[in-house]
Amino acid sequence: MLNSIDALFDGKVFHPEQPVTLKANTRVRIIIDNKSDGNDENCSFLETAESLQLDGPADWSANIDKYLYSEEKEHES
Repeated sequence: MLNSIDALFDGKVFHPEQPVTLKANTRVRIIIDNKSDGNDENCSFLETAESLQLDGPADWSANIDKYLYSEEKEHES
């Protein structure tokens, strides 16, 4: 069963912000998704793309159509 709860981490323990309907000692998987702390800074697409540290040819942006829609170049021997 997939369930989502909000919680506060005190440095050692997660404290749910609402009641949790699980039996004691139930094993769970916790996936952390940090909520905003009020400093909502919108991140631009370029900042996001740069943070991915993608590796590509130096002329990628200038020739994007060639890389997306053209056939792969034959390698010269």
